[in-house]
Amino acid sequence: MKSFPSFVALFIVCSAVLGKSDTQAVVTLEVKEGNSTCIKAEFSAVFSITYNTTNDTRTVSVFLPNSTTVDSANSSCGSNGSTPGLMAKFGPGHYFGMNFSTNGSLYSVDTLFLRYNLSDASLFPEANSSGPVDFELSASVGIWAPTNTTYRCLSPTTITITRPSVTFSEMKLEAYMPGNDFSPAERVCAADQTTTGAPTTTTSAATPTTPSPTPAGTPEQGSYSVKNASGTVCLMAKMGVQLNVSYFSQSQNKTVQELLNLTPNLTSSSGLCGGTNATLVLAQEETTVLSFLFTVNSTSNKYHLSGITLQANWTDMMSPFSASNTSLDYLRSSLGHSYMCNAEQTLFVVSTFSINMFELQVQPFGVTSTQFASAEVCQIDQDQMLIPIIVGAALAGLVLIVLIAYLIGRKRSHAGYQTI
Repeated sequence: MKSFPSFVALFIVCSAVLGKSDTQAVVTLEVKEGNSTCIKAEFSAVFSITYNTTNDTRTVSVFLPNSTTVDSANSSCGSNGSTPGLMAKFGPGHYFGMNFSTNGSLYSVDTLFLRYNLSDASLFPEANSSGPVDFELSASVGIWAPTNTTYRCLSPTTITITRPSVTFSEMKLEAYMPGNDFSPAERVCAADQTTTGAPTTTTSAATPTTPSPTPAGTPEQGSYSVKNASGTVCLMAKMGVQLNVSYFSQSQNKTVQELLNLTPNLTSSSGLCGGTNATLVLAQEETTVLSFLFTVNSTSNKYHLSGITLQANWTDMMSPFSASNTSLDYLRSSLGHSYMCNAEQTLFVVSTFSINMFELQVQPFGVTSTQFASAEVCQIDQDQMLIPIIVGAALAGLVLIVLIAYLIGRKRSHAGYQTI
């Protein structure tokens, strides 16, 4: 049994490798002007990208690797009238960037940019086209902080850039920096504030008038439906809905950001079902009306969430709030199937309004019973399910190796005895 300790060592080493994968690296990127740092970011990121092959479509997860560097030629501190921005490059022709803006009291990320190169066969095998593909999101993405304050969000946060999505985690970021390192004052994202045991915001007293979101906790999942003229259910949805709205506060005389959860027992549902369009309308206490528009693409035989509209008249609003976007591409699935995503998703609508969705399952077309059709699971859930399977399989293999080693060692020890 002298070989047993070596297998224990192998077990420990393999466990360490599984626990810290290069694919989940936290990168540190800095934009400098001379010897001064103006933008600094630390985060890990994974992109969910769907591309076409000869016979079908595929979705891959692309991790931002340790080798990611700053593209100095396309990054700027904002001098000479240019927009402050960070552009990162990785692999053969892949880029990811973010631009910043400020109103003097706070700064925010107002543009995300992604370029991926389909000629990279290691990431996009059997792609039916080649060359770079660009996507850009020019709207508030919910990443902001007061000036001279670090934005921090350790929790995974998913942002959809038209069709690809990026999930950030372990993020610390600051723009318009007064020094070369992160400011000690921090603005903590809402996801961290609602996590048990998460540190509280440590924003300095110098910025007491800065808008900050109201911690609302995780919303309760509600069940909603729409019926056609004959009284038959034609659209079904289960989801927790959290509204993230920026508006001008009458009592505070400033713009504030507030999180509001829809309460299922106070929310009614209505809408319309059609052959190529379906609408779900959620109304809560006559102060909040939220509409979802789903559209069918007859060519691909898929549907997606193409439009979101919010009308709100909350007590402290200076005037009623209204926002709408009918050029969205969220919750994509095939006809005859429902769309399901248990992980939190953020759907960005306009710069002052986004929705956080929890435990979502929806079927806007082809409903034939009171049960959802088989679900197409979102990429985030697929990734989260894959990790424990890989870890479990690796651990099971290691246990099997240790057991075989033990049996071999035991057999050899018995062979050493002789009959008298």
